[in-house]
Amino acid sequence: MCVFEEKIDEATLEKLQAFEFAFSDSDGETKSFLSLAMVARQNNYVRPTLTTEPILDIHNGRHVLQEMIVDTFIPNDSKILSDGRINIITGPNYSGKSIYIKQVALIVFLSHIGSFVPADAATVGLTDRIFCAMGSKLMTAEQSTFMIDLHQVGMMLRQATSRSLCLLDEFGKGTLTEDGIGLLGGTINYFCASDDPPKVLVCTHLTEIFTESCLPKSEKVKFYTMSVLQPENNSADTEDIIFLYRLVPGHALLSYGLHCALLAGVPDEVIKRAAHVLDSIRNNKRVARLNNQNISAHDQQYQAALDKMLAFDVLKGDLNTFFRDLLPYES
Repeated sequence: MCVFEEKIDEATLEKLQAFEFAFSDSDGETKSFLSLAMVARQNNYVRPTLTTEPILDIHNGRHVLQEMIVDTFIPNDSKILSDGRINIITGPNYSGKSIYIKQVALIVFLSHIGSFVPADAATVGLTDRIFCAMGSKLMTAEQSTFMIDLHQVGMMLRQATSRSLCLLDEFGKGTLTEDGIGLLGGTINYFCASDDPPKVLVCTHLTEIFTESCLPKSEKVKFYTMSVLQPENNSADTEDIIFLYRLVPGHALLSYGLHCALLAGVPDEVIKRAAHVLDSIRNNKRVARLNNQNISAHDQQYQAALDKMLAFDVLKGDLNTFFRDLLPYES
């Protein structure tokens, strides 16, 4: 029943539930297939089409878990054909980049284990491996997060084929910015140099790779971003920014980090100071010292002590009296 029908209707679901009850003591494999079928019916999944062509075409794909915990989930399309197999995705934090690439991988994985998938339609090319460099933290591994990423990317570069799916989420951010840009740019160039590269999804904030010297133009590379609705003044730290969670072609040169900090509940004084520092750096200005009352009071004490020392006559003055009077200026 589950194999040939496009969707599972209510009558089929009731039969599956009765079947599950009748075979409650059956083996785990049977229970697993029953669970997949019931979840597919309850969450409106569709039967994917598997093909030997190395393509991926998903219409209104969703994340199997994220859609269950949010009030409204915004689906997105995914289309990777013979060209443009390397997709570079930029956009703000909180905008849904990581969820998007994970949902693509989950749909591909579910298709290969015989499950229906969370989408309106899906054509999935046979995939031999799914490689991930997602910044995972393995508590048992005696390695840093960045070293784990390097091992995962190294394995990806050595073993990925044209039928593989490769996910890189913020690869290069765990080290010095210049080194991270070089590693990410080198990885993407390696895929571009391949005659038949795998399907690659890259999420990054390292927008410096967009320069032609770092990432040459190639028909194998397509650029996407998560759309953002912002006010006319194009401000990056205003409360009026709205994330639309919709994947669209293009680049995003801003991460809207201050707005994300505001959403996360970071105190206003921290955000205001961060905005000041950011504005000074962007305009190549000296970062002004923080104007704090306690710091200003100490500065006045130190200035008074310095003036007293400069005015002191070492030949005629009384050192004991001088240092006794100087003690109140000490912090």
